[in-house]
Amino acid sequence: MPKDFIKKWMPNPHKLRENKSLHFLGDILHEPNLWHINRHAVAKAVLVGVFCSFIPMPFQMVVAAFIAVWVNCNLPLAVALVWISNPVTMPPIFYFNYLVGAHILGMPKVHFEFELSFAWLGEKLYQIGLPLYFGSFICGLFFSVLGYVVVEYLWRRKIRHDWRKRQEKRAARRASGMACQNTKAQ
Repeated sequence: MPKDFIKKWMPNPHKLRENKSLHFLGDILHEPNLWHINRHAVAKAVLVGVFCSFIPMPFQMVVAAFIAVWVNCNLPLAVALVWISNPVTMPPIFYFNYLVGAHILGMPKVHFEFELSFAWLGEKLYQIGLPLYFGSFICGLFFSVLGYVVVEYLWRRKIRHDWRKRQEKRAARRASGMACQNTKAQ
């Protein structure tokens, strides 16, 4: 994975610790793994961030931050990935989640017109809410685990590639060193 690219966009943990508005968090921000960019911290952050982005709830970033601290993963990345579901992508994501939930639960798809009132919400909560949240949980779980596996795979692949390149360079240096020694001996 491009570690330098991720570091470029990460906030500086020292500046965040000095920020007076975040002092209420105490020593939580001093946990080093919340800021490290390693395979495990990044993969778990993808798991947390993607899962929280699929659940329709207010303050998704706050929930992702609490879970990131709880599971000790990269905090800024987990919070940033919540923006997969932004105002532009929310309607198609949540509609897809609703369709998945309705299909799995065997409920008929309800065609509705949105109305901003408590009466409408109370009436449609079971018809729409149950398949929406069940589908959101299933899709969030699927895509977050998929993201975790993809990050682990790509990170390991990059490490293996870099390892092979270093071995090839060493072999080339040895071969050129041997050639120099052979020409000196003659």
